[in-house]
Amino acid sequence: MSASGTTFLRNFTSPSAEDWSAAAVKALKGQPFERLRSKTWDKLDVEPIYERATEARPIAARPAGTPWIISQRIDHPDAGAANALALTDLEGGASGLDLVFAGSAQARGAGLGATTPVAIDALTAGVFLDLVALRIDAGADTAQVAGHLADVAAARGIATPLALALVQDPIGTLAATGRLAVPAEQVIAATVATDMSRFAPTATAVEADGRVWHAAGASEAQELAAVLATALAYWRAFEAAGVNLTTAAARIGVTLVADQNQFLTIAKFRAFRLLWARVLGAAGVAPVPARLHAETAWRMMAARDPQTNMLRTTVAAFAAGIGGADSVTVLPFTAANGLPDAFARRVARNTQSILIEESNLARVADPAAGSGLVETQTSQLAEAAWALFQAIEAEGGIVAALRSGSLAARVSATADEREAAIARRKEPVTGVSEFPNILETPVATLDAAPAPAPAQPAAETVSRLVPRRVAEPFESLRDRAEVAGGPTVFLANLGRIPDFNARATWVKNFYEAGGIRTLGNDGFGSLAELVEAFKASGAGFACIASSDAIYETEAVEAAQALKAAGARLVAIAGKPKDAERQAALHEAGVDEFVFAGQDAVATLSATLAKLGVA
Repeated sequence: MSASGTTFLRNFTSPSAEDWSAAAVKALKGQPFERLRSKTWDKLDVEPIYERATEARPIAARPAGTPWIISQRIDHPDAGAANALALTDLEGGASGLDLVFAGSAQARGAGLGATTPVAIDALTAGVFLDLVALRIDAGADTAQVAGHLADVAAARGIATPLALALVQDPIGTLAATGRLAVPAEQVIAATVATDMSRFAPTATAVEADGRVWHAAGASEAQELAAVLATALAYWRAFEAAGVNLTTAAARIGVTLVADQNQFLTIAKFRAFRLLWARVLGAAGVAPVPARLHAETAWRMMAARDPQTNMLRTTVAAFAAGIGGADSVTVLPFTAANGLPDAFARRVARNTQSILIEESNLARVADPAAGSGLVETQTSQLAEAAWALFQAIEAEGGIVAALRSGSLAARVSATADEREAAIARRKEPVTGVSEFPNILETPVATLDAAPAPAPAQPAAETVSRLVPRRVAEPFESLRDRAEVAGGPTVFLANLGRIPDFNARATWVKNFYEAGGIRTLGNDGFGSLAELVEAFKASGAGFACIASSDAIYETEAVEAAQALKAAGARLVAIAGKPKDAERQAALHEAGVDEFVFAGQDAVATLSATLAKLGVA
């Protein structure tokens, strides 16, 4: 560094942790510092301030300067249409294709149709198979489809080994569907026996897939533990089949989910590499880097105001890339609405292209190394996941845990806890529970008849893990309201704008999250003017909004006047200070109170019922 640069740096102080804490206390203006502390869904502490982890070292993952593979999901039921989409994606910057067939547990009502050699040839027409990374996810037909793909490549004169990942995950299929055609042990043994000699030497034969666990509501540690236990089950099956342990480890691919929690996602991906290295080390096997694929989270995708999904998927892709994923699939922002069109697919791939080419995220290996927050969360997640993993192993392994229902029960409990927090808007979902767009216009999707999923007899059944999109409870309310023609609520704002603005804004978000459109205003000069405006609105439902001080002198009279003016339902924004005040407001005509922290889904559902919405 030049002398002038050194002098420039000397002009800045290096604040200590105590300095930062003091600044935070000052900014809180008397509120307790504890307010800034939080916990993850694994009950891990999150501190507001972390010091640099000076002894940290990068976790070996994707080499510096090597971009991750931009993998684009291909799941159109028609082979010709799917081929056109694939070619457009590749021409637009994708470097990999995620071929998802109707037989996959991840098809979600879509998926590629026929798996015949002719269909595979048509699907890949014009695709340079030796230049594209290919993930094949066809359920029980995955190996067969991969074989057809190898034959197509050979027929085209391609001698270069293909970059293939066979997404065969019978354990994940059992968890997602609750059924397998034969007992799990037989399916696993048959899966690891896939003849890999006709595929590329670097092809993976099985996939320990975290998507089923994450979609059902698993925490970060639960997903890690389930994936690690699944990978170990496949590794043991390879060993039983006589495959060298080092070779077997290289044949196991891993998929983790990236969601909108940026730092926890980075930590989760880093933690898995530590966990996998620990498993290999315990068996005396030299480190074999995990083949780590990322897909953005299905459970965070919203069907309402889906453009907000672009924010979530961008953060998720960023975190997966920073966390060292070897390949990433970004779900198009309209995925929850139907088959994505060309625009949604373009946004998905460009999200990654910009992160790689313009933000240069791939230039540095493990750029989060040394961050006090990320290092702490990586360590915490690894420890928590290892404890859960040991519990699974103590029960007899991942298949035994699925049969007993113990792991599903843990995941379900976490999902219920998260759902309750979302219902209370303590875990906000932008565009859904916060800042809903009540006047949104429908987005375009592709019209295609879904390919029928192959029928499967069931010799092995367990309780399946049900995927839950976190937006669904609020979306259900929106659907109810729209069917009823969209009820409205008149905001009975009392006082001046500074008196009511905060609560009026809060009320707008609250009711519109349930599909009830708000009729706002800038206040009124008198109670008579307010009543006249209410009558003119034709709403039949009014919500009083103002400060606690004004409520003390004006709320009772306003409620009585609104009832006298024909309001079928009167609400007030805020929680009464005591039971006596609540009783007085009820007597004046207030039917419900809406306030921060209550179960918004239950309250809005009850409000719709009071308004006659079935």
